Amino acid sequence: MKLKIGDKIPSFTLTDHEGNLFKSNKVIGDKVLVIYFYPKNFTPGCTKEACSFRDSYEEFKKLGAEVVGISSDSVESHQKFSKKHQLPYTFLSDPTEDIRKKFGVKGHLLGLIPGRETFVIDKNGIIKFKFNSLSASQHMEKALETVKKISNE
Repeated sequence: MKLKIGDKIPSFTLTDHEGNLFKSNKVIGDKVLVIYFYPKNFTPGCTKEACSFRDSYEEFKKLGAEVVGISSDSVESHQKFSKKHQLPYTFLSDPTEDIRKKFGVKGHLLGLIPGRETFVIDKNGIIKFKFNSLSASQHMEKALETVKKISNE
């Protein structure tokens, strides 16, 4: 299964970096949701991507959006990553990669590296934007541009 623009996202529950359960259906209906899947905490590209979302997080919030990063890293790894880089948004642990698979995020380099893909989901749970690129630098910019368009509708 590979989700595309116009599809409704599946509801899911994962553990966040503080050990709490995050339920997607608690956010859908209330906020625009930016979900970015990334390969691994503490790697150069993933750190750059996480920090770019951090640096624009207040702008996302002002536009009524919530940012969520998802990888297969453990809750403890997410805690350390979030603390070290002062990341103010939610990180979710997907150790079995079930949610990554539900969204259809493919791996790179013969499937050895988990993919890097960003989704912007409107308040109704509909995918308005998706972007797949190993280039970490463009994800935040493209997501923010889409959130601005949604907030103007």
